[in-house]
Amino acid sequence: MRKISFSKDLPARAALIVAVVFMATSASFAATLPGGTLDPLTIPKYVDALPIPGVMQPLSTTGGLDYYEIAVRQFQQQVLSTGTGLPMTTIWSYGTVNPAGTFHYPSSSIEAKVNRPVKVKWMNQLVVNPAACAASKKPKTDPACNFIKHLLPVDRTLHWANPEKLICMDNLTGHPDCRPDPSSNDSAVLQAPYDGPVPAVVHLHGAHVNPDSDGYPEAWWLPASNNIPAGYATRGSNYGQIPGAPDVAGAALYQYRNDQRATTLWFHDHAVGMTRTNVQAGPAGFYLLRGGPDDLPSGVQGGLPGSAFEIPIVIQDRSFNADGSLFFPASRTFFDGFAGPYIGDPRFASDASPIHNPEFFGNTMVVNGKTWPYLNVEPRKYRFRILNATDSRFLILKFDTPDRKTNFIQIGSEGGFLPAPVVLNQLLIAPAERADVVVDFSSFQPGDRFLMLNVGPDEPFGGPFPNALQADGNTTGQVMQLRVVALKKADKSAIPTLPAITPVGDPTNTRQVSLNESESSLICVDRNMVFVPGVFPPACDNKSVPLAPVIANLGTVGPDGLGISKMFSDPITENPDLGATEVWEINNFTADAHPIHLHQVMFQVVNRQVMGGAVRGPEAWEFGFKDTVVSYPGEITRIKATYDIPGIYLWHCHILSHEDNEMMRPYCVGPLSGCPQ
Repeated sequence: MRKISFSKDLPARAALIVAVVFMATSASFAATLPGGTLDPLTIPKYVDALPIPGVMQPLSTTGGLDYYEIAVRQFQQQVLSTGTGLPMTTIWSYGTVNPAGTFHYPSSSIEAKVNRPVKVKWMNQLVVNPAACAASKKPKTDPACNFIKHLLPVDRTLHWANPEKLICMDNLTGHPDCRPDPSSNDSAVLQAPYDGPVPAVVHLHGAHVNPDSDGYPEAWWLPASNNIPAGYATRGSNYGQIPGAPDVAGAALYQYRNDQRATTLWFHDHAVGMTRTNVQAGPAGFYLLRGGPDDLPSGVQGGLPGSAFEIPIVIQDRSFNADGSLFFPASRTFFDGFAGPYIGDPRFASDASPIHNPEFFGNTMVVNGKTWPYLNVEPRKYRFRILNATDSRFLILKFDTPDRKTNFIQIGSEGGFLPAPVVLNQLLIAPAERADVVVDFSSFQPGDRFLMLNVGPDEPFGGPFPNALQADGNTTGQVMQLRVVALKKADKSAIPTLPAITPVGDPTNTRQVSLNESESSLICVDRNMVFVPGVFPPACDNKSVPLAPVIANLGTVGPDGLGISKMFSDPITENPDLGATEVWEINNFTADAHPIHLHQVMFQVVNRQVMGGAVRGPEAWEFGFKDTVVSYPGEITRIKATYDIPGIYLWHCHILSHEDNEMMRPYCVGPLSGCPQ
């Protein structure tokens, strides 16, 4: 059982609303994290070379844009070390279907050019045999077109992509996404995992994009399968496409403007209440935006390392079962041992979800779709584009080279190049953040071997950096191995002067928003996390406390300086004027750090302030543009952005298990009438 303590020192006003689980203890870092039936210590390390994502090919490049047809499918891949008797893993990911391309986890990358639009027909092909289904003459009866069930357990009690149209808490009927009403006649099904066709929608993370192509979480759609049960919704309440797009079952047509700085973006599934399970199953890929006035040459003398020396790296943590399948917890007991009552229990009222876990930490490190790979490097400079695509894990990366300094020279973040390189011996990277770094291996000799380590914690991160608790050194503390091979050709790359940054203008408005955790209003538990009947929060007896946390919320800040929690479905409270430049003051009233992501905009970090205390400037690697920022507990994090596209967007925590359970809110640019909610 994974036990986590949320009890940490916070300023007094923040501590008032932090859910403290006083009976929990900190995780042991001498023992491997729990997970599936496959012991991670039995997976041989550094057997496979690091897979390098390929590049997707467009179907056409006419009409001033590049056009792709990309689907998500299920297939098998040797994620676990090869040649060791370990089985393949059933996985999901993206690939081109026309022209036919390779499906791989993570997917091949999209290479885009600044100011050249990209149009994508995104297809949900989570059916038994997509190729046979597409070729079938009788798709309405062909078993190849039957839907497949989710690989992982999906919780029906959240605000989620609700194809079966469970009755909503606001008594809506036939609504395709909502938080179900536990007192309705659907309560009997709420504790069982969803087993129907899988909703999907694609978000290009970091894109400056119109709302119709943003991948709004309520814009999901089902596959065009032939056995969808009668009465199911096939699309979410906010499904949309670009104007004039043909209505095609199982698909949506999006267009990306690419009118932003050259940078490292990524795409992933974003279905409401299912993002954690869908992404855990595999769908994610890089979107590399190149060119324009804010890019630098690569692969030429005096330019950045390029071609084979520029390597995209996506780091994830996963757990597996002995049969090679992915493990993901099917009960909250994985998180803190609480065994119910859960929502839907006919005996007791509860507000605790039965399957959803507040965080997930896998016990195996997976890099570019391979457990603990190795990378051959020549003694020269390399450019690594690193993405943290974990559910909950903050990574702190470093090289295990005690006899010499091997630094990360960070040259870029989510919004492109920094104004100047930053030399770091440890690289903090939160979920969804990207770090564009150069690493110089020229001081090594052929035959040298060393590791990229993760010294971040195996539990929620609260700071301070870099003095966090350390991951298990036998498993999650190791990421990949570097093997030095002979230099084939003299290294003529360099780090040129980085492009200048035009800062965001003066703000026209400042708004306060909040990060909050909520404890149960119905359930008291004792020190062993056992339900205590007959008493109710907040007046639990002297041997129990309210179960916590049950959800995490975003919200506003009241006149008393405390957070006011809001649900996703509450009326929009963040409503910048079109063209407005705003400072958002993110007040973190929780006990942990959260990576906060805003759709549509790239922002600048202004400063951070301990609540009621001193102000400090951005970290050295935060002086560029960002789309995700770390908000530390008990602090106010200030960011500044200009909102220049009208419509409905999102801001949310990018701990996937948090955003799936209410730590996500819509915001509207321009008139509220243009933002259907």
